[in-house]
Amino acid sequence: MSVRVRFAPSPTGALHIGGVRTALYNYLFARKHGGQFLLRIEDTDQNRFVPGAEDYIIEALKWVGLIPDEGVGFGGDYGPYRQSDRKAIYLDYALQLVQRGHAYYAFDTPEALEARRESEDNFTYNQFTRTGLSNSLTLSAEAVQEHLDAGLPYVIRLKVAPNQEIRIHDLIRGEVVFQSADVDDKVLLKADGMPTYHLANIIDDHLMKITHVIRGEEWLPSTAHHVLLYQGFGWEDTMPQFAHLPLIMKPVGNGKLSKRDGAKFGMPVFPLNWEGATEDDHFPGFREAGFLPEAVVNFLALLGWHPEDDQEIFTLEQLVEAFSVAHISKSGARFDYEKAKWFNQKYIQAMDAATLATHIRPLAEAKGYTVSVEYLQQVAVLMKERVTFLPDFVEQGYYLFEPVRTYDSETVQKKWSETVAGIFVELQSSLGDIEPFESANLEEKVKQFVQEKGAKPGDVLPLLRIALAGTMKGPAVFDMAVALGSAETVARLKRFVETFNK
Repeated sequence: MSVRVRFAPSPTGALHIGGVRTALYNYLFARKHGGQFLLRIEDTDQNRFVPGAEDYIIEALKWVGLIPDEGVGFGGDYGPYRQSDRKAIYLDYALQLVQRGHAYYAFDTPEALEARRESEDNFTYNQFTRTGLSNSLTLSAEAVQEHLDAGLPYVIRLKVAPNQEIRIHDLIRGEVVFQSADVDDKVLLKADGMPTYHLANIIDDHLMKITHVIRGEEWLPSTAHHVLLYQGFGWEDTMPQFAHLPLIMKPVGNGKLSKRDGAKFGMPVFPLNWEGATEDDHFPGFREAGFLPEAVVNFLALLGWHPEDDQEIFTLEQLVEAFSVAHISKSGARFDYEKAKWFNQKYIQAMDAATLATHIRPLAEAKGYTVSVEYLQQVAVLMKERVTFLPDFVEQGYYLFEPVRTYDSETVQKKWSETVAGIFVELQSSLGDIEPFESANLEEKVKQFVQEKGAKPGDVLPLLRIALAGTMKGPAVFDMAVALGSAETVARLKRFVETFNK
């Protein structure tokens, strides 16, 4: 049977970066085994539905290059892939479970259940408490039918049998055993006719012929219910294999990485910017922070998975080739944002100038800079070894697009002298006449000129850099002059002299 996996997020808000990692591992597994990767939207909890969340999920997957073979927005033969569009399917299956003796009607009112919760600590609807509640296990068949005929609200609950061991073989964690005494009678079908996650999840996985369920560790306890459902339907032979991924942990200390950690630690924890209904529900994204999607994928792949060797830089194709569930860790992976930045630097440095220019162009245009593609490629070459994020090209390197805003006056004052001032006055007059206006020739001619004037290059060249960029940091000074061109270089020298030769 062909491998079929699914990524099944709920549209309850922005897709957390941990969700992107889950999608990535599913994608890699499918590609590794020549299978299919599906996107299913699990929106059975309509109370938590957030407008725009579904589009956000799809846009995030497209940005990182994890394109589903089937799913919402992508088509396929096993649709619909949005659970709210499949509502009519679930009731029949829930009734099947009732008829097979693996589920039951529960007529308890919300008020009655709330009273039990208030009167009993840690009240749970299970094999021990259900005998004292209003359900088809305690009522006569006639009473149950009367309730149904009268249209009384009900839910359908899973009937967990006592004294059972529920076993699964998890591909990451090995043998996992649950005791049925610890498993509650989950609601499968709600009073509004919508299924809960548990029922819809199992039915959809079965009908969509999912072979492997690769999901977060937080779903491991629910797997006991899911195994019982497969058994209740008689689908044991087609039950998928399970693999529960380790948590992504906070950058420091213990605990799962949360959406609030982004603000706390000054970093994005979502793939894209998310603007919710309130200010507290606004979160920055990796894309808008200036990350390349390839770098994010590489970073996420190594959060919980390790290759056979010490290789760190992987293309998506290389990840597919190297990926193995056997090399996924059981323990949580620390979210190291500094490492994410390192990956981004490496990817920027390795990218050719033409491709980088396509990334820089919208950033430059957003700031009102009008420059040619050829010039953007020059900027890319000059700055790529010095930046961490894409916006750095136009923010740190703003002086490549507009005149210097401020000078490093402290350094200038240390080196400024009457002799140096005179050299700069002559330089601004003669620099534009140097031909060809190329880096090596400029360096040779300027250094020769400085020495003829009785000064050292170390007394002048740092100031020449500040004249062009305002700072001691930045690209090689003569490369920068060539990019700016002779006219702009001379203009900047003139302004620099006017500022400090007073």
